[in-house]
Amino acid sequence: YGRGHRMTEIAIYDVRNGLVEEGYQSLVNPGRTIPRRIVSLTGISNRMVSSAPFFDHIAAAVLERLEGRIFVAHNARFDWGWVSQQLAEALGEVPNVERLCTVQMARRLLPRLRRRNLDELARHYGIAVADRHRAHGDALATARILIRLLDEAGRQGLADLDALRIFLHKRGRRSRPRQGQQLSLGFDSRDRLD
Repeated sequence: YGRGHRMTEIAIYDVRNGLVEEGYQSLVNPGRTIPRRIVSLTGISNRMVSSAPFFDHIAAAVLERLEGRIFVAHNARFDWGWVSQQLAEALGEVPNVERLCTVQMARRLLPRLRRRNLDELARHYGIAVADRHRAHGDALATARILIRLLDEAGRQGLADLDALRIFLHKRGRRSRPRQGQQLSLGFDSRDRLD
């Protein structure tokens, strides 16, 4: 994002109660020519986006899907940069949402895993990634990886979202849960992971 780059596709999947639910996806007309290297990486051509909506036309729907939720992405800082910039330009507002990064989660929860890119985590969990480097394929794979990482968090004694937050932001060695401590990972409706 930045330097005049624009989004060409967006996808959002809801994760509730350990399941990937409804999704939203749209190609986005960037209003400029897509660089060749991006066309090569994503397969999204200028012709494909020529009749797609501009981000301004879908910004309200994107904002509605993000408000009051937790924004989860694989490298959340990067993805949030794109989404927040486009929302700010289109609507003049950006929702104040908590962000959760599956890369950071994997680093802390799976320290023995040498690489934690999306392909490696998908391979580790046996998750097929359809349409790699497309928003819908990567977002769906990330949602499925999130569920597996939350299961891992529960096995490691992180009983709720607050415990996970503390664990992810704690430096150094983490303490193990006390013997007999509850291992269920539960989120209430205010802590939806999307």
